Amino acid sequence: MEEHRLHIKNMVCPRCTMAVENTLNALNIPFHQVELGEVLLKEALSSRDHNLLKEQLGSLGFELLEKGKSALISRIKTLLIQQIHHEKEALNINFSVFLAEKLNYEYSYLSRLFSSVEGITIEKFITQQKIEKVKELLFYNELSLAEIAFQLNYSSAAYLSTQFKKETGMTPSQFKKNRHPSRREIDQI
Repeated sequence: MEEHRLHIKNMVCPRCTMAVENTLNALNIPFHQVELGEVLLKEALSSRDHNLLKEQLGSLGFELLEKGKSALISRIKTLLIQQIHHEKEALNINFSVFLAEKLNYEYSYLSRLFSSVEGITIEKFITQQKIEKVKELLFYNELSLAEIAFQLNYSSAAYLSTQFKKETGMTPSQFKKNRHPSRREIDQI
């Protein structure tokens, strides 16, 4: 069976997957599966269906990527977002090894390509995603900072706190306080 794979930019969560599935179904485009950033079709798209799909996805905030470098960058982002935000187990290898194995490219090539197109390094993107995950975990207040640091493979809560402040301009405790105002502060509003 020949594979017909599409790459879609801006898919970051399970709801995005559902939205793309709904769009494919509405356009009667048969598919095998939809994952973050990627669709495996049952058959090649006609030019008309390709344009319709591109238009529909665009109206939802997604972008159907053409083959090549932009699709590879989208795949890098998707793999990182999936790993950081949606996997329960921490990665037991470096992200560089993870990406090289998943994408079958030398990491140095992936790194240069990503930086040249995105204007930031893969490492900076990883840090940004981890800090977003930390914000989410702090917001729900279910884990201590040490537990969050462990879950996201930081060497210590102190190092996590330093990176958090560098990225957001506030400490994790300041963030928690701002996200959860006390009853008294709410009454004053």
